[in-house]
Amino acid sequence: MVVDTAAPAAQARETLSFSESVDRNFAKAAALLDYPRGLLEQIRVCNKVYYVQFPVRIRGEIQVIQGWRAEHSHHRLPCKGGIRYAETVGQDEIMALAALMTYKCAIVNVPFGGAKGGIKINPRNYTEEELERITRRYTVELIQKNFIGPSLDVPAPDYGTGPREMAWIADTYMAFRPDDINALACVTGKPVEQGGVRGRTEATGLGIYFGIREALSLPELVRPLGLEPGLEGKRVIVQGFGNVGYHAARFLQQEGGAIITAVIEWDGAVYNPDGIDVEELARHRRETGSILYYPKAQTIPMEERDTVLEYDCDILLPAALESQIHYHNAPRIRAKIIAEGANGPTTAAAEEILLQRGIFILPDIFLNAGGVVVSYFEWLKNIAHVRLGRLEKRFEERTNQRLVEMVERLTGKTLTTPERQLLLRGPDEVDLVRSGLEDTMISAFHELWEIHKTRKGVQDLRTAAFVCAIDKIATAYFQLGIFP
Repeated sequence: MVVDTAAPAAQARETLSFSESVDRNFAKAAALLDYPRGLLEQIRVCNKVYYVQFPVRIRGEIQVIQGWRAEHSHHRLPCKGGIRYAETVGQDEIMALAALMTYKCAIVNVPFGGAKGGIKINPRNYTEEELERITRRYTVELIQKNFIGPSLDVPAPDYGTGPREMAWIADTYMAFRPDDINALACVTGKPVEQGGVRGRTEATGLGIYFGIREALSLPELVRPLGLEPGLEGKRVIVQGFGNVGYHAARFLQQEGGAIITAVIEWDGAVYNPDGIDVEELARHRRETGSILYYPKAQTIPMEERDTVLEYDCDILLPAALESQIHYHNAPRIRAKIIAEGANGPTTAAAEEILLQRGIFILPDIFLNAGGVVVSYFEWLKNIAHVRLGRLEKRFEERTNQRLVEMVERLTGKTLTTPERQLLLRGPDEVDLVRSGLEDTMISAFHELWEIHKTRKGVQDLRTAAFVCAIDKIATAYFQLGIFP
């Protein structure tokens, strides 16, 4: 009945584009803040957009490739944001994603402006050599227009790209800027051997795990939803089994004790109410090329895959593309919590319906920020020209050894070899990266939760996140003296 009452207003908002939906969320939060209209408009608008068409020889023929790079905000530099390869890429999407990156960086206290890039191709239709030519040609376009550089704009992986593409970008940039000592910092998400940081691959998924775990630790959040605190035993449906979805599911299961009941991919889904072993499913995909026909789960064909979003669960984790939860399926969503692992997976119309139905939403601009947090660590590593942990690891191990020897001497007891190794070990790079990511996600969540609880008019966590972001960006502009 509640859904029917809200339906006309919600349905009207289903026609909003992705960028209009982001702007609507911005306006909802901005209305609660006392900043000059001009300043709010400057924070909202996308500062620069570069659209390019460039020729690449593909299998003996010239193919014209479309690409974009948007820099949403320069209140902090460099700008930061991924590059995606998909046939759905367009200017509206790129501008919306760049805006989300600006707000996301502010929320998790990463000193970057937001950016995003994309190439309108299906990477499955090209060979590795062809993808390399496309990537390098796109990079040259960015170099020529000053849309890439360690202090200007730093891309990263996104949907359809990964460390391989980032290595091609870095190599191309260094060929054009041989005198730039910080050239490796022109892009993040690189292979470790080429300037990357350990822990970047799983960063977004691990950040999602930390965010969900922290949210579910609060009795005042989960008990009104009919749940008990903690991740143990919570039923989770994951949409998208790429880098983000796989790692999020793995950590939720292995570290949190959650039960992954369904996984949805582009070609179908698998379902088992008793739980799916994430590592076994990943192994099955490596061997067969698909998650379908995993022997320990029911296979849902491609034409029915979207109905799995409506299966009963505690947590629904959309970790694929935007607008997966919309006006038409929102009334049938049975999850208690929607944890947005993807960017913009819930339309504005759907969100109104979900909130009125009492479903709690962990918003994308907080929850999937793990990637940019660890990208920040990689950028710092490249700028500093020193591996994280290199300076302190052995010092900490020697300090720990002296403490252990003192305790053994005072107590008269001798530790076993495994016990000594556990206590003596100093942190490696991946330990520091994960520790920094965990601290960032926990601190950011509690900052948003405090706004949600105490700020007048803030009724959901997405609005709290936008309020938080606008506050921080406005403060940055005042500090720069642009708006005295």
